[in-house]
Amino acid sequence: MGNQFHPILWLNDNAPGFSDLQQQEKDAVMQFSLLWSLFEAQALESSASSNSILKKCQKWSQRGVLELDTLQCFLDYFKERYIEKGKPNDRFKHLHLRRNDKPELVINVLRGIETDLGNILTVLLIIVYRYRNNFFHGIKWAYNFNDQLGNFTNANRLLSMVIKLNSQVEGAI
Repeated sequence: MGNQFHPILWLNDNAPGFSDLQQQEKDAVMQFSLLWSLFEAQALESSASSNSILKKCQKWSQRGVLELDTLQCFLDYFKERYIEKGKPNDRFKHLHLRRNDKPELVINVLRGIETDLGNILTVLLIIVYRYRNNFFHGIKWAYNFNDQLGNFTNANRLLSMVIKLNSQVEGAI
């Protein structure tokens, strides 16, 4: 075991734009990978999809465990990021929502038309799911992770909150 391999050093030398990121940005991206993996394993039974997210959020909503106060800061962040003058902006297009991702529901929640707590959490997690897909399938690398710190920071906070909620409701941890 002579030579130790240091993935971060390797990424700094070989991944476009990685060396330009601040440590806080690198940490947020790496933490996202771990939190998403735990969320998917525990809350979605290792089978993430927009439909599985919707089903889980509806279940939590029916149990009465969701509160707008805990979701509002995330909803505000995503509204500000993806809606301008009541309409989806260019950043919204870069989420690369697919038909299964319920784009109409996403827009209606972000525009404030849909206010059901289960649907709000569904949309927040669908956006995070798109971050996951865009990250794991390489789309985020095309941007060199520019302007992504807020996305990953909010996603990490939301995922940790939902993992804890799931463990309290489902007894997963």
